[in-house]
Amino acid sequence: MSDAFTTRVLNVTTGSTETIVDLTHDCETFLREAASGRDGLLNVFVPHATAGIAILETGAGSDDDLLAALHTLLPADDRWQHRHGTPGHGRDHVLPALVAPHATLPVLGGRLELGTWQSVCLVDTNISNTERQVRLSFLG
Repeated sequence: MSDAFTTRVLNVTTGSTETIVDLTHDCETFLREAASGRDGLLNVFVPHATAGIAILETGAGSDDDLLAALHTLLPADDRWQHRHGTPGHGRDHVLPALVAPHATLPVLGGRLELGTWQSVCLVDTNISNTERQVRLSFLG
């Protein structure tokens, strides 16, 4: 594989509660090695049918607000056609339609180009799957 494209898989433990995991530091660490000061694009992808990637502020309540909003939009009850797993698990399969399983971000001079309060986050409402993989890919 050429230096123009580099990829790595992160293994992330999300636990048994709905959660948002900040991946920004992992993305920055990956880019220090992969980008080598170059411009390009970072793609963040979660290959799971019940998780997504969001760009949002963390630590000031926005992460909890997102989980609360998702719980309102996608309640864990018996309305869902998809019925295996924990009660209401079908809603977890709808999540990627609202929180996409990927994000593509600019990299300038080898550094992730985020706004002041933006973080790259894994959004996981599936309490039955406690282990996730996230693929980071740099093209530059």
